[in-house]
Amino acid sequence: MSEQPARRARWTNWGGNQSCAPAAVARPRSTREVSELVREAARSGARVKAVGSGHSFTGAACTSGVHVRLDAMSQVLWADPDSGRARVQAGITPGRLNRELASRGLALENLGDISYQTLAGAVSTSTHGTGLGFGGLASQVEALELVAADGTVLSCSADEEPEVFAAARVGVGALGILTEATLRCVPAFRLAALEQPMRVDEVVGRLDELVESNEHFEFFWVPHTGWALTKANNRTDAPPSPRRLRHHVLQRAVLENLAFGAACRLGRARPEWVPRLATLAPSGGRSEFVDRSDRVFTSPRWVRFCEMEYSVPRHQAAAALARVRQVVEESGLRVSFPVEVRFSAPDDAWLSTSYGRQSCYVAVHMYRGVPYQQYFEAVEQELAPLEGRPHWGKVHFLSAAELAPRYPCWDAFQAVRRRLDPEGLFANPYTDRVLGPPAPAVPG
Repeated sequence: MSEQPARRARWTNWGGNQSCAPAAVARPRSTREVSELVREAARSGARVKAVGSGHSFTGAACTSGVHVRLDAMSQVLWADPDSGRARVQAGITPGRLNRELASRGLALENLGDISYQTLAGAVSTSTHGTGLGFGGLASQVEALELVAADGTVLSCSADEEPEVFAAARVGVGALGILTEATLRCVPAFRLAALEQPMRVDEVVGRLDELVESNEHFEFFWVPHTGWALTKANNRTDAPPSPRRLRHHVLQRAVLENLAFGAACRLGRARPEWVPRLATLAPSGGRSEFVDRSDRVFTSPRWVRFCEMEYSVPRHQAAAALARVRQVVEESGLRVSFPVEVRFSAPDDAWLSTSYGRQSCYVAVHMYRGVPYQQYFEAVEQELAPLEGRPHWGKVHFLSAAELAPRYPCWDAFQAVRRRLDPEGLFANPYTDRVLGPPAPAVPG
């Protein structure tokens, strides 16, 4: 285990809006080493936070204590095509995991569109993809191993420590350090992708049809325009017909990253030009291709930003988008990033943003370095009353008192937290705000 206790180098997240100066950085290579460093931190009175790729936009990973980085724990321990199960270390990224699974004829049934978080971070914050028949990443977890505040290594599943399992699948980093997970996989599959611009009013008018007739559907409304960019992905037995290299480079590298990044920088310097620049977004045209599932689900993200995302009940989807459009149109703000709209099935992790309901997710973004608080606060004021639940790893302004009524199993989660971390070893200002300060376990 490599530890650096002396110099307080600053850590900054991917979006550039969170930073901290941990007193020490630890890179354990095994669950045993994680347990040892947790015990040592508890003896010394230091707090501990695990950190992955830093893709969360909240302060969930910030600490002045010990930063535990799991990049040395990033292996597929085993994968069984017959049972469709895989055991992995929690520091693995979806990108690496997808490649490893594909080499064994396996895949995850659904993914988000970014592949460089750690599995631990993605699961703990309720990360998800899109598709009414599919839950978030946490719903594909069948068992977990985590290290509690006293250094105890707990194994949990629906049959073993079921309450810990229900809480820890979306634990927001407050219950312990995830070290391993068993994932439910499916045989490797291909997706037929159709990407095309549509008028946003047509998308909203046909929303139920589009969401229900496609296994995976999402769209991006382009602010200051009447256009949406739509993506529909469906399983297929057709042979692979990936984008031609030239088109792939043009679409993914040039248009979606380099040109878009240049437009964002120009918009940051000259906000009054943003509406005119926005009209360029729908110019990519219609695209159809067939490829391996993870290559369709995920996309490179070179343009950095800050993000807020709210889950609302699916039946509130049209109302939620209408409220966001109204914020943009009436506020005078210049928004260069599209507004993303996705969907998911209900799931049963206690703090999942889709707990117990079909959900629509509405995400708003601002280019890195552009002030986002006015925009995000205005959107939050519109979405929170629609039974809105903010993504645990993305910017929001709610407190534990406001969040508790939105989660039917909130008290049960807090009971598990008191049991696993009664002194707040894994607490920090973010968890204090969104989950409440740690409280000792009640005797008896």
